[in-house]
Amino acid sequence: MQEPSPIAMDDEELVDLLGRGGTGVLSFSTDGGEPPYALPVSYGFNEVSMDFYFRLAVPAGAGKADVLERPVSFVAFERTDAGWRSAVATGRLEEVTEADYDSSALQGMWLVEIPIVDIFEYEPKEITFRYFRLPPDRLSGRKETKDSY
Repeated sequence: MQEPSPIAMDDEELVDLLGRGGTGVLSFSTDGGEPPYALPVSYGFNEVSMDFYFRLAVPAGAGKADVLERPVSFVAFERTDAGWRSAVATGRLEEVTEADYDSSALQGMWLVEIPIVDIFEYEPKEITFRYFRLPPDRLSGRKETKDSY
């Protein structure tokens, strides 16, 4: 019996994993030898454009505001009875908070479901939320298989 090995997922499998939204980890690049600035986030996914959407809390004085312009990687994953599977997207965020009503970026957001997760230390009305799109430069997925001879 061979150990489980990851293999690449096709677009259909990626869409199945990502659905219209869920949760994952968004990581922003940092300077020099610093570790990435990583955050658990909820996301929406547009399977037509293959873009991700994020509703990010950006409280005044938060470190997140300083890194929004930097390259990002986003990881979504799940464990199933068949094994694990994951998707990784890289690129740069584009803010769509103030986008024109008829812009494709804003219209793409209508096709997604960004789960609302209440993990904040503040009252929701005290938090400033901004909306972002990630049109990935790269998007790939891996899944576990159990091969036996």
